[in-house]
Amino acid sequence: MRTDDFWAVIDRATADRPGSPDEVAKRAIAELATRDPGEIVAWGRHVDKVMAASGKEDLWAAAYLINGGCSDDGFDSFRGWLIANGRDVLARAVRDPDSLTDLPAVRSAALTGAVFEAEEVLGIAAAAYQEATGEELPPSDAPPGRPDPAMLWDFDDEEEMQRRLPRLSSLFLEPPD
Repeated sequence: MRTDDFWAVIDRATADRPGSPDEVAKRAIAELATRDPGEIVAWGRHVDKVMAASGKEDLWAAAYLINGGCSDDGFDSFRGWLIANGRDVLARAVRDPDSLTDLPAVRSAALTGAVFEAEEVLGIAAAAYQEATGEELPPSDAPPGRPDPAMLWDFDDEEEMQRRLPRLSSLFLEPPD
């Protein structure tokens, strides 16, 4: 499956800006479930590629700041939320995680404490395959697509956060006394 084909499914699922990543997932599942099982598998393998490409330490740090903490599964779910926001948002965030401050929802989260996770987006292929075939999606041998948590810099080090992610830090960290 070509990258453009993968993102076209997400684009159609996000047409007219649905209210939640859950709705994006439901729309994408409905579309994919009508396709050949091999296409669904290929779409799922493309999710693996997106996860591998977005498994960046500074993006994890951004998720940590925005969500008020972020486990390894939380980082995966955060990237599911990014996928639900489309190719451009994800690509910008991978290149420059600090660019997430440009999203109104992220700026608002600094005040509301909203958490951005969308595990259901990561399960689109599995749900569509189950719906189309009545069977489980064949397992992927793709690595998890994230750095080893033991090798990460200390996300609680506010000075390091401010150095690496100055714009997000200004939103989510308390100013020094």
